[in-house]
Amino acid sequence: MIVSSSDNKSLVPGRRRTIVFGSSVAVLASLLNMHNPNSNPPLLHSAVAQQQDEHQQEEDRVTNLFQEASPSVVFIKDIELAKVPNGPEDQFMFTEDENAKVEGTGSGFIWDKFGHIVTNYHVVAKLATDRSGLQRCKVYLVDAGGNSLCREGKIIGFDPSYDLAVLKVDVEGYELKPATIGTSKELHVGQSCFAIGNPYGYENTLTTGVVSGLGREIPSPNGRAIRGAIQTDADINAGNSGGPLIDSYGHVIGVNTATFTRKGTGSSSGVNFAIPIDTAVQYVPILIVYGTPYKDRF
Repeated sequence: MIVSSSDNKSLVPGRRRTIVFGSSVAVLASLLNMHNPNSNPPLLHSAVAQQQDEHQQEEDRVTNLFQEASPSVVFIKDIELAKVPNGPEDQFMFTEDENAKVEGTGSGFIWDKFGHIVTNYHVVAKLATDRSGLQRCKVYLVDAGGNSLCREGKIIGFDPSYDLAVLKVDVEGYELKPATIGTSKELHVGQSCFAIGNPYGYENTLTTGVVSGLGREIPSPNGRAIRGAIQTDADINAGNSGGPLIDSYGHVIGVNTATFTRKGTGSSSGVNFAIPIDTAVQYVPILIVYGTPYKDRF
């Protein structure tokens, strides 16, 4: 069919109107889509899903970290008996005198499979300086199979200058899970850290934070300075002392020891300290082999 020039002129405007109308529909649909709260672009869906996955992975990582590290942490209870027991030495562990008094609580961690426990000196100071024979130390722990144990802790050695002490528990017939010892010389401010302990007697409590500072100086129980302490904002409260500060791999990087408290509250201020594990690695074997240094004996 042949179309005349007049026909051409009449067709063009109609075509334009169709194109413009089609474009308007596309723009309108796009605008409506933007304002539809139930409609998200594919990229936004992907970003939200990825963020949720990352949060879940982080939660799983911390959960697994606690499950792996917590069996190596012990609960320490200092007890003063009303009288020296007449029966077997360990009888008080199961038939405690009703007048026995709990002097304090703390934490510690399993150093080796032989039952050596590392803690702070100030946690067991009354036992270490006892002359009456009435002080005892109960250690609550679990073996590698998850079985709960309660044993008397015997002082092997202590060094107030570094606020460190070593206890020994009888675990014959049981297999323990010693803590994984790391290093504190390669720490960086800002890296994640975790404290496990028994604040206020609440066993197996996990608190999280970061390494807030390095090379701090804190006082020891005998008044000397402990240098190189790790500062952290992971909560360390009464009962946490002696427990491990661990890194993201579950390695012990410090021994939780002190906190600045808000005046009149007794609660942590977020400024907490741990003895660097490299210090413990240097002195704990000496305490195990040779006991308390002569200068610190009472």
